[in-house]
Amino acid sequence: MDKARKVFEMIKEDCAPNIISYNSMINGYCKPKRLDLPVEIFHEISQKGPAPNTVTYNTLMHGMWRQRRVSMAEELFKQMRASGLAPNLTTFSVLLDGLCKHGKIKEAIQQIQEMQKSGVEPYIVHYNILIDGLCKAGFTKVAAELFHGLPIKGLKPDVVTYTIMISELCAEGLSDEAYKLFRTMEDNDCLSNSCSYNVMI
Repeated sequence: MDKARKVFEMIKEDCAPNIISYNSMINGYCKPKRLDLPVEIFHEISQKGPAPNTVTYNTLMHGMWRQRRVSMAEELFKQMRASGLAPNLTTFSVLLDGLCKHGKIKEAIQQIQEMQKSGVEPYIVHYNILIDGLCKAGFTKVAAELFHGLPIKGLKPDVVTYTIMISELCAEGLSDEAYKLFRTMEDNDCLSNSCSYNVMI
């Protein structure tokens, strides 16, 4: 990435890079866990342009969560909203995943509620993240209630949702319940995959 940065700086001398180019640089630096450089680039474009877009915020936020910079990620999300940019479904996926993986279950639930209040209906992927987070945090009963309440919200559990719940039931020693849930997948037009089979095995 250092070579890429040198080439990028050379290009800047001849023409102004667009936000897509900057986003690529931020993404590239976030992957090897070098957060100082993407943050530096973010501050540069925030001051001089081009203005950061939703992809910029999503990418940097994801990098922050991966490196356990919890307060930085949460502050960046607030900054995004303050800038006037509306979070998209990917933003909420990144945020929910980060919150759940760092034990902030209450905040994750609040974010789901905030999505709905702002007119953004959560997809099944968002509930999958939350259900998985609840299970890992030991709130199996709450996760099960949320799982069974999905149809009321107009959502159908997918193979990921089923696999999360089946895995948790097995971990809790509730193999009979896990098998029953596994058998209901086909009844609900949800085909099992290798992951769900491996969990049952």
